[in-house]
Amino acid sequence: MALQFAVVLAAIFFGARIGGIGIGFAGGLGVLVLAALGVTPGAMPLDVISIIMSVIVAIAAMQIAGGMDYLVDLADRILRKNPKHLTFLAPIITFLMTMMAGTGHTAFSTMPVITEVAKENNIRPSRPLSIAVVASQIAITASPISAAVVFMASLLESEGTGVDYIQLLAVAIPSTFLAVMCTAAIMIAFDKIRGNSALDTHPEYQRRMAAGTVTVAAKEQRVLKPGAKRSVLIFLIGLVAVMTYATLISDKVGLIAEPVMPRDAAIISIMLSIAAIIVLVCKVPTADILGASTFKSGMSAAICVLGVAWLGTTFVHAHEEAIMASASDLLNGFPWMLAVVLALASALLYSQAATTKALMPTALLIGVGPAAAVAAFPAVSALFILPTYPTLLAAVEMDDTGTTQIGKYVFNHPFLVPGVINIALAVGFGFLFSSFLI
Repeated sequence: MALQFAVVLAAIFFGARIGGIGIGFAGGLGVLVLAALGVTPGAMPLDVISIIMSVIVAIAAMQIAGGMDYLVDLADRILRKNPKHLTFLAPIITFLMTMMAGTGHTAFSTMPVITEVAKENNIRPSRPLSIAVVASQIAITASPISAAVVFMASLLESEGTGVDYIQLLAVAIPSTFLAVMCTAAIMIAFDKIRGNSALDTHPEYQRRMAAGTVTVAAKEQRVLKPGAKRSVLIFLIGLVAVMTYATLISDKVGLIAEPVMPRDAAIISIMLSIAAIIVLVCKVPTADILGASTFKSGMSAAICVLGVAWLGTTFVHAHEEAIMASASDLLNGFPWMLAVVLALASALLYSQAATTKALMPTALLIGVGPAAAVAAFPAVSALFILPTYPTLLAAVEMDDTGTTQIGKYVFNHPFLVPGVINIALAVGFGFLFSSFLI
């Protein structure tokens, strides 16, 4: 078991060293090595991958139609009209965009806007950027169409816990959103106490200004495509359709006693249909979708989930009895410890969906209650612990003022403290809400 666990860790660290889609490649390599050691490969997460792919093609179609530009332009106007509240508004925007799209990669498009508004108003970009990135990660556990939420809901229902999709979202959405807002308030208060929120007092910014390496970009004038607003509306209709269907087939509502298709199949078919409607109504060339940034990053994420989740599932299933024997008493006695386990695992697995797929079935199997599992669910979003996640690295690169930097000790980066606070608060709120909603 120790040797096989070492193989898992080596594969993950090797993948992190390669970066990007290489994490998925390394996961597949790890499965191959485990198989050579006599371990039977676990089930591939094809259900999760299918949902990710279907959602991504709908988002990519919306992007090519101009929908993402419209949303970014809307975010730009909101932030520029309320620059004093940038640290609150930036994470609200990334949270809502991720919750709507089911992927945190939508944060890429808003980061340049957040950075420029901060510079224009003498605010250190590191604070709104760090909280916005963390918000985009934790919002995955509140998105009705994210692979992590869909798998978690299916798991809870298949295990006969009495908790369904609607109850999961009823706990996850308010707990994560309140956690984001409280985190922003705490970090603002922390900056005021330390007196270091002004950009012009930062030593690295002063050095870069003297060297002339800081640019002040003019407000970008976006020319929206004719179908931009229509594409967003069509996507939102699809999101509402998914939630409506899930509600109708819910055990708690049961308006459709014998559904035509299960929820996972409904999400996949609706998202593919939305992509088709956007292509037809907004006259989107399908060849352009393959080149969209959201398509590339989303498909890269799908491969990463495939490799890493498969690797994690293979190891966990091979040693399920040993894990149950060692962890059962601890998690039953201290259910909040599940959040710690999920957070540490997600830092290595690089995916909320992969972490949920690999660990949640075992957690329920060893006796963790459904309310505790739902409460701890946001902890699968601790992708900020290691400063190697794409959105985190993008925030560092886009902040040319130098306030968003990764320290020489790796863990001393501006995303760690707000991230830990955010996860802790979300789990705390989760236990509170699940106590009377589940």
